[in-house]
Amino acid sequence: MSGDGEDRRAGRRSRVLKAAGLTLAGVLVLGVATGGWLYWHLNDNIKSVDIDNALGDDRPAKAVTTPSPSASASASPLPSEALNILVLGSDSRSGEENQELGGGDSSGARSDTAMVVHIDAGRTEATVVSIPRDTLVTRPSCPLEDGGATAAAYGAMFNSAYSVGGPVCAVKTVESITDVRMDHYIEIDFSGFAKLVNALGGVTVTTDEDIDDSSSHLTLKAGTHHLDGKQALAFARTRHGIGDGSDLGRIGLQQKLVTALLEQISSTDLLTSPTKLYEVADAVTGSLTTDTGLDSLSDLMSLGQSLKGLSADQVKTVTMPVVTAPSDANRVVADEPEASELWKSLR
Repeated sequence: MSGDGEDRRAGRRSRVLKAAGLTLAGVLVLGVATGGWLYWHLNDNIKSVDIDNALGDDRPAKAVTTPSPSASASASPLPSEALNILVLGSDSRSGEENQELGGGDSSGARSDTAMVVHIDAGRTEATVVSIPRDTLVTRPSCPLEDGGATAAAYGAMFNSAYSVGGPVCAVKTVESITDVRMDHYIEIDFSGFAKLVNALGGVTVTTDEDIDDSSSHLTLKAGTHHLDGKQALAFARTRHGIGDGSDLGRIGLQQKLVTALLEQISSTDLLTSPTKLYEVADAVTGSLTTDTGLDSLSDLMSLGQSLKGLSADQVKTVTMPVVTAPSDANRVVADEPEASELWKSLR
């Protein structure tokens, strides 16, 4: 029983970082880089998409919350209302670095990792829900930048929403299947993740079995390894040659990696090394795409600082309940009514 408890705690820690994290972990150290050119450069790094304007009013209603007594009594100006954030890890092939790391053509782009992060009012509790990318969903019609719209699709792969309509369609698809309003959007891409790991000096992971995945180009013997950014990215993407080869099996490797990354961040004294601090901050901001509500250093820092009271023990992590799709043994569908009940609890 103690081993199961430790595994659950490790899972909570890893998913907290995955969700808050490969983006927000760096945000917390940006406060010292506020001078002149550095601030301008880091601020200018951040890319954004005006999702609210694109989707208009045809969306789930925003949650109306009453601040907790502790939040009301606090003199802190930090935001404390409940939030829902869609966090995506993107395998965009745009740019030479992403093409090299992704191994695909420049037109390919998918959401490799997707999580809905629900932060309760007061910012002291949260629920992180992972959505398997192989889930078959009804993908709604999504607006395009040229004024057109994508066609609705039935039985489509969840991660195809990003492919056909980018962040706007990813958000609309999540809202369509959950009926939960996404207040914010955060995306980190291939090259940014690799740069972040390199800026931290690599990351050490331990594998329980040999890994030989021709798709991610990763070969490791069971044991402990120190990975650079490119290897760490391959580790996060590996799904073939381990377990049952499914997207669900890959989550275990991602949890190991993120836990190891948390340990590396904790052991690296960024505040005493301006050079390393800048490298980490540049890697984080240079790889981000956000909604327009989070597209500045001040916005990101405010969000990160508002989460300081959120400990791993107060974060519940789950995967959207799924079952094997009747039409395809290699795909999954939402397990009802459990999936709907989960989303209802987050409204």
